[in-house]
Amino acid sequence: MKSPFRLPWGSTAGRGRVPEEQRVEKKMAGGFAVVSGEGAAHWSGRSYAALSRGGFMRNPVAHRAVRMIAETAAAVPWLAYDGATELAGHPVLGLLARPNGRQGGPDFFEALYGHLMLSGNAYVEPLVLGEDLRELHLLRPDRVSVVEGRDGWVAAYDYRAGGVTRRLPVDAEGLGLLHLKLFHPLDDHSGFPPLAAAGAALDLHNAAASWNKALLDNSARPSGALVYQPKDGGNLSPDQYQRLKDELEAGYSGAVNAGRPLLLEGGLDWKSMGLSPKDMDFIEAKNAAARDIALGLGVPPMLIGIPGDNTYANYQEANRAFYRLTVLPLISRTAASFSAWLSDAYGERLRLEPDLDKVAGLSAEREALWTRVGAASFLTDEEKREAVGY
Repeated sequence: MKSPFRLPWGSTAGRGRVPEEQRVEKKMAGGFAVVSGEGAAHWSGRSYAALSRGGFMRNPVAHRAVRMIAETAAAVPWLAYDGATELAGHPVLGLLARPNGRQGGPDFFEALYGHLMLSGNAYVEPLVLGEDLRELHLLRPDRVSVVEGRDGWVAAYDYRAGGVTRRLPVDAEGLGLLHLKLFHPLDDHSGFPPLAAAGAALDLHNAAASWNKALLDNSARPSGALVYQPKDGGNLSPDQYQRLKDELEAGYSGAVNAGRPLLLEGGLDWKSMGLSPKDMDFIEAKNAAARDIALGLGVPPMLIGIPGDNTYANYQEANRAFYRLTVLPLISRTAASFSAWLSDAYGERLRLEPDLDKVAGLSAEREALWTRVGAASFLTDEEKREAVGY
C-alpha cells in the first residue's frame, strides 16, 4: 500500500536515532503522534572514577575549583618543630620538598589534595631502605580497598595495579601506610569526597551544557510531535507507521540534517512541544548549579567568576575567606597526620606546620598582626616573637 505522505528521504537509515528511553509513541483515535522528547533524569555515580570523569575532566567549574584548592594548598611551604624549637635543616623538610624521584613537593601535595577532593581519601606509601625513610609515593584511591578484621577494624589494605594485588598490613614492622580521609558519617574506614555532596548540581550543570549543545546540533529547534489526523478518519497500517518512524529519524535527526525543511502532506502536521531556553531559564539554572558546586568544595563563587554572587564585598575579602575557611583547615589536618606518622619514622617528636608568613593571600593579615604586636608596649621582645609565631 502506498504511503499517504511524502518526505525528502535519502539519508542513511539508522543515523541519529533517538534512544528508546527518550522516544514516546502514542496512537490516538483518528490518527497518531510520534513524540520525540527527553527521558527521565540520569544521575552519574559518586565513585572516584565517576567524579573524576564527570566533574574534574568534564565540568569547568568543578575542574577549576578542585585545581584552585589543590594548587593553593600545595604552594604553602612547611616548617618543622620539636616542641617550640624550629628545626631549620631537618631531613623531613628535604623529604617533603622532594618526596620521590618523579615528583617535587608541590606536585606531590597537589595530587594528594586532589585525591581528597575527588575521593575523600589519600594513601601515602613510604619507601624505607634499611632504617632510613627515602621516598613517599601516592596510591590512587580507586585502586586501594580496605580489608576489615573480625573485630571490624582495618586489618590491611589491598592495592591493585597492573593485574597484581599487594596487601599492605596496618601493623607492619616499621612505618606503615598513611591513610588520610575526610569525615564520612556512614563509613567507618573511608572518607567522603566534597564533590559528591554537589553531585546533583554537577549533573545539572553537565546536562544543561549537553542540552544546549544538542539544540545547536539540531539547528536550535526543540523536540516535538509529528501528528497524523486524516479528514476521512482511519489509521496508518503497521507498515506505514513503522516506515514513517524510521524515515523521520533517518532523514531529520542529527547535526548533519540540522535545518532541513520538512515536507508534509496527507494530514501530517508538526507540533513543537519543547520549551525555549528562556522559558526554562537555563542560564540562571547553570549559574545556580555552578554556585552549588563551588559551595560544596568551599570555593567562593566570586573567585571562579560565577555571576550573581555578592556574598563578599570584594575579591580580596573572598580570597582571604578561601584561605581561612578551606585551604588552611585542609593543610592543618594534613600536617597533623604527617606529624604523627613521620615522628614514628624519625623517632622524634615532630610537629609540622604551614609557613603562613610566605602565603601571599594572607599578607595583609600578617601585616596587621605585626603592627598590633609591635605597638604593644606591655609585651617583651620574646613575647612579641611568640605572638607572631616565632
